[in-house]
Amino acid sequence: MKPGRLYLVATPRAGQPEGEFLARVAAALDGGVDTLQLRCKDWEARAYIALGERMRELSAARGVPLWINDRVDVAAAIGADGVHLGQGDLPPAWARTLAPGLMLGLSTHAPAQAHAALAQAPAYIAAGPVWATPTKPGRAAAGLEYVRAVADLNPPLPWYAIGGIDAPNIHAVLAAGATRVAVVRAVLDAPDPARAAAELLAALPPLPVTSTPAGEARACS
Repeated sequence: MKPGRLYLVATPRAGQPEGEFLARVAAALDGGVDTLQLRCKDWEARAYIALGERMRELSAARGVPLWINDRVDVAAAIGADGVHLGQGDLPPAWARTLAPGLMLGLSTHAPAQAHAALAQAPAYIAAGPVWATPTKPGRAAAGLEYVRAVADLNPPLPWYAIGGIDAPNIHAVLAAGATRVAVVRAVLDAPDPARAAAELLAALPPLPVTSTPAGEARACS
């Protein structure tokens, strides 16, 4: 399964019942989220694996790829599709050595990092944060200028704008050149996650279509 257009980075809230968290993720998937990540910073492995297995059930039932943030061991243990690595996480080459079957997604915050990430041939890169967000405390906003810089690179693989994106500002992100977005609060904290996901997905352009050797149309990612 390949990355889609609307990527939800699902982070459990402190004190949130697991059932409520999973119900909100399921609603987001039903609303159109087509790429999913579980992000549990500072969790111990067993708890991370246990929640990851529940997330895997949700994503697999809908044919949506599941990524695990940071933890190659957790991703491999639950049979996730990939692992997402930040600039301070395990180097991509090491991740591939430990779990060669996992796809890699890489975070970038500046043009030099984008160039370096593309050289690693990941499944996708993330560009941001476009705006400052409490999800990444202390991380300065990269701004729309960075979105434009990545768009100008014309990466030969999917890339996502991320960071503070929601329904009111998504059109500014698209005008800067993004065609895919990753979100957290805009969907997971919305009163109606399914509706929030559907609204964001409706704003995104469709994936380009090419012809297969047999002449059948297919969407590219």
